[in-house]
Amino acid sequence: MLKVGLPLGACARSWKSVRMASCGMARRNPLENKVALVTASTDGIGFAIARRLAQDGAHVVVSSRKQQNVDRAVATLKGEGLSVTGTVCHVGKAEDRERLVATAVKLHGGVDILISNAAVSPFFGSLMDVPEEVWDKLWEDPARQESIKATFQIKRIGKPEECAGIVSFLCSEDASYITGETVVVAGGSLSHL
Repeated sequence: MLKVGLPLGACARSWKSVRMASCGMARRNPLENKVALVTASTDGIGFAIARRLAQDGAHVVVSSRKQQNVDRAVATLKGEGLSVTGTVCHVGKAEDRERLVATAVKLHGGVDILISNAAVSPFFGSLMDVPEEVWDKLWEDPARQESIKATFQIKRIGKPEECAGIVSFLCSEDASYITGETVVVAGGSLSHL
């Protein structure tokens, strides 16, 4: 009688290999020696993206409008053994944007990745429908937060780290054949692009 199929041990090893590849464990440092600029990257989603890019091997230049925020973020990430520098940058000021790029060029010879993360509104929907109080940034309002969560399929606000992985992937060679796509990281809510 002929036995068909892989022994159980081989199946388990194959499955482990697939799992490792899908979670990035099989390939270390996919952004090795890349240089990334991340605007508004000392807190929240920007900080999570800066951390992930650096964890994946990039030299990261973080920025914020306030020097103390830059200093805190750089100290935290360097404390984790990551390659990171930072500078003050208000993206609304041309001289600050020029300094940000010049910092990367001076320290690392160029820029491979630009993450334009600076934003002002937590509102989901058409800008024409934004209520005045949203411009004050209502995340602090528990009732508003609950109403926003109710619109999401997974019924919770996302974590900054949940945005960072897809950004790193799209910056890597693993995404080299992806072009012209919109990837919505929004907990199952509909895109309003």
